[in-house]
Amino acid sequence: MLLTVIVPTYRRPKDLARCLSALQQQKRRADEVIVVVRDIDVDTWELLKTFDLKSLQLKTCKVSVPGQVAALNAALDAASCDVIAITDDDAMPHPDWLERVEAWFLNDSNVGGVGGRDWTYKGDKLVEGGKPIVGKVQWFGRMIGEHHLGFGEAREVEILKGANMSYRTSALENIRFDTRLRGSGAQVHNDLAFSLAVRKAGWKLIYDPKVAVNHYPAQRFDEDKRDQFNKIACVNTAYNETLTLLQYLPPLRRLIYLVWSVLIGTQEAYGVVQVLRFLQSENTLALQKFVASMQGRWQGWQTWLKSNLINNTKQISHSKTLSVGDYE
Repeated sequence: MLLTVIVPTYRRPKDLARCLSALQQQKRRADEVIVVVRDIDVDTWELLKTFDLKSLQLKTCKVSVPGQVAALNAALDAASCDVIAITDDDAMPHPDWLERVEAWFLNDSNVGGVGGRDWTYKGDKLVEGGKPIVGKVQWFGRMIGEHHLGFGEAREVEILKGANMSYRTSALENIRFDTRLRGSGAQVHNDLAFSLAVRKAGWKLIYDPKVAVNHYPAQRFDEDKRDQFNKIACVNTAYNETLTLLQYLPPLRRLIYLVWSVLIGTQEAYGVVQVLRFLQSENTLALQKFVASMQGRWQGWQTWLKSNLINNTKQISHSKTLSVGDYE
């Protein structure tokens, strides 16, 4: 079995250097490492000149379109191995990361994806705690992430996290990162959409806390600044989540999700209850978050409807073509 590692990066050469050094220390070395770099990212190109590309089996993939979706899709098209492991440039895989990843795919042919804990640091302080449930979509559509706090035995999940996820190449034959997702950088929830697409195709996704990386969330160079409110980022987050879950959920759960997201929502995308919850502490900011969230959800729903209409039209046209062909 051959392993590819993909690392998308943008303007974080020090973080990338730490990540590549960790890949050099793997007990089971990657058969190829693909670093995806923007054409305008001068500092990163300079850093890569200092690495022994041959010893790391390192290849570069140049992209001109901003955002993780374009970067990851370009790398998927360039990858040549049986398993594709993806991590962030601000992550540092543990020495046994690829060894454990490979073991899962060798031992169970039904496993399409494997992820694990990303031990997250804020500065030099580890975010501590433990959660027994990670990577799930509840029946009404609320997502449970918590990959950075998962503990216990390995288990099947629905969602893998972008900082630490690996996929069997054969599971990705007709799957790529969703180009409809919005954002000029991180494109929040692109890992959610990808995970759910693989699971919907019938593959098992495994979360194993022992398949681990250290994660040092670094500066983003787009509208999403993590802990700062930005209207565009908020709209994009709600849009990406809504589009993705409408694509994944069956009809009844889809309807329940839409009602829940408007009436309650999350701390990332406010519904009415969240506005009332934070109105006293945030004042008008809570209302701004609600308006931005509703805009994103409405636009996500509209995109989903349009995509469904186009797909249904194509299917009807294809069926008619086959029917006509039967009588020729």
